[in-house]
Amino acid sequence: MMAPEGIGELRDLLFFVLLCFTLLTELLEMTAASSQGLDGEDDIVCPSVCRCDEDFIYCNDRGLSAIPPLPPSASVLYLQNNHIDNAGLPRSLEHHTTVRVIYLYDNELDDFPMHMPPSLKELHLQDNNIRVLPRAALARLPLLEKLHLDDNSVSTVSIEDQAFADNPRLRLLFLSRNHLSSIPSGLPASLEELRLDDNRISTIPTHAFRGLSSLRRLVLDGNLLANQRIADDTFSRLSNLTELSLVRNSLQTPPLNLPSAHLQRLSLQDNNLIHMPRGSLDGMRRLQRLDLSGNNLTTLPRGLFRDLENLGQLLVRGNPWHCGCNLRWLHDWLEAKGNTITVRGFICQTPERVRDMALRDLTNQMDECELAAAAGGGGLGTGVGVGGNRVSGGAVGVISTTLSPPQGSLFTLRSKRPGLGFPETGLDYTLSSSGVGKNLALNVKPLSHDSIRVTWSVAQTSSSFRLSWLRLGTSSAMGSITETLVRGERREYLLTSLQPASSYIICMVPLVSNSGSRSGLPGGDTESNEVPVCARTETSDPSQPDEEQGEDKSSDQMTSLPLAGIIGGASAIVSLALIIAIFCWYGHRAGHLKSRDHYSHSGSRKSKNYDDYIESGTKKDNTILEIRSPGFQMTPMATRQTLQPKPAREDYIIHTIFPSNGTGLYKPSQNTTNSGYGTNRGYREGGIPDIDYSYT
Repeated sequence: MMAPEGIGELRDLLFFVLLCFTLLTELLEMTAASSQGLDGEDDIVCPSVCRCDEDFIYCNDRGLSAIPPLPPSASVLYLQNNHIDNAGLPRSLEHHTTVRVIYLYDNELDDFPMHMPPSLKELHLQDNNIRVLPRAALARLPLLEKLHLDDNSVSTVSIEDQAFADNPRLRLLFLSRNHLSSIPSGLPASLEELRLDDNRISTIPTHAFRGLSSLRRLVLDGNLLANQRIADDTFSRLSNLTELSLVRNSLQTPPLNLPSAHLQRLSLQDNNLIHMPRGSLDGMRRLQRLDLSGNNLTTLPRGLFRDLENLGQLLVRGNPWHCGCNLRWLHDWLEAKGNTITVRGFICQTPERVRDMALRDLTNQMDECELAAAAGGGGLGTGVGVGGNRVSGGAVGVISTTLSPPQGSLFTLRSKRPGLGFPETGLDYTLSSSGVGKNLALNVKPLSHDSIRVTWSVAQTSSSFRLSWLRLGTSSAMGSITETLVRGERREYLLTSLQPASSYIICMVPLVSNSGSRSGLPGGDTESNEVPVCARTETSDPSQPDEEQGEDKSSDQMTSLPLAGIIGGASAIVSLALIIAIFCWYGHRAGHLKSRDHYSHSGSRKSKNYDDYIESGTKKDNTILEIRSPGFQMTPMATRQTLQPKPAREDYIIHTIFPSNGTGLYKPSQNTTNSGYGTNRGYREGGIPDIDYSYT
């Protein structure tokens, strides 16, 4: 028999074993239940209407109106191109803390979604109808880095104040094709890329980009920007900007103070650029791509690209380039760059001889610029005399790059002491408005207070002419002489932008071609041995009217249109003759009719033939009754015979006169019959109406 102590120990041991077995059983059951639960989750991990690839859930283009239940492991949701509205966004979505990217573009959202996962870093909401950006909704996304809101209905006033204050990590903000009228305020300092293209932004104040020192890419294409509405230092605050796009605006020059330290891409195409100021690209040593296409540029100032050491693409198509010596510096710069730069669209439009030629292909023509400069004994100016604009007096003006192409030669030379000799101003030369040389006759004529017309004729054909003019001053020292080379086929030149009320000496000498020089431009011509032919004239004073000049101008206008005058005179003569002919015909017609029934009141009856009376069955009498209308009138007719005294009582016989052809002068609308007086068959048978006869 066992002792009581042994029985107690055995009981405790059995109880302990039973307890361990129970715990083990419960643990096994929990493990099995957990395993079954995971298998169940695996069955619903991917919604039936979607396709899943690990944590990428593809529910796009399914015609969904609401977001289906999602597995907790989802990280990227593709929900675009559906019919999801704000009601179709479940509140449970904010509990999916593993979601990083959501694509909800091209849906039917009217408001910014409120219950987005706080872990979200990238949100695509473009192509909806979102109008308001509330700060409360954006504050739920503290980790948001990229926000796409293109093609919505967001306006400037619908963005709440400090809407992005709780998004310190936001690096990219797209608001293209919305209804913005200004730059949104309160943008986060972390922003690196901002797209505001195709809005209605017309003004950019100084503080628009304040605090955006991290901004690297700024796109403002397709707005209403003009130079007058952009503050001078607007872009200078963007010290780290690498790309700036201002395409499709209304700029006439690049904005002032562009950031230059890190800028790599500058797009200014499809504006209204007419001028690129010298220095507008200074300091852009990292610029790699410059696009000036689709503007109205004709030339570029020397030294514009002096700091563009890394420029690899230059796009300039769609501009009316004028390729004269004004672009010689650019031609040389492109030649020096060689294959390190790609140029697109630098095609010349003027002058006509180089139309549709690339600037790089004008090596021969540009070389002749240097020959032309050497022939003139002076240096090549920084620009071409454009539009006939010339410098008078002693100063050489700066030629604007916005002017029209030159009126004379492509290449205008300017020098203080040219090789062509002028008469000394200290001597009193009696120069007139015309000059005649051995082979050249020169005539000058002032047209206005600042222009002179120069014409000439030559006995021998020359390849070109050297035209020079000098303004005479009060000092005996010779002032600045301006020269230009004129093509040999021309016989007229217009000098403009001259000094009013000033005297000018204008000289011309024909040039002959060197046999060894290249043809094509007048730069290879040399001066002949002929003495220059000079003429002197004066420009008028604009404050005093010049009658003689006005008459000459009228005369020139008359002589300038001889054909129009001849045609006008001939037309006037033909018209006058036609009017006279019509008038004569009408007068003849009226006189012919009157000769049948009208006698002159002057008392003469010579116009009436005697045969008329015989045919009418009447005889000539001193007094006759003439019937003009349904009524009648007694008209005494004067005769050459002396009036005889009449008896106290005299009978008057009323005679009716009818034309010889038996027809009446008047045709009533209908024949009337007077039953009281009977009828006259003789007259009836003759076709004479009753109204044309009477009895007494």
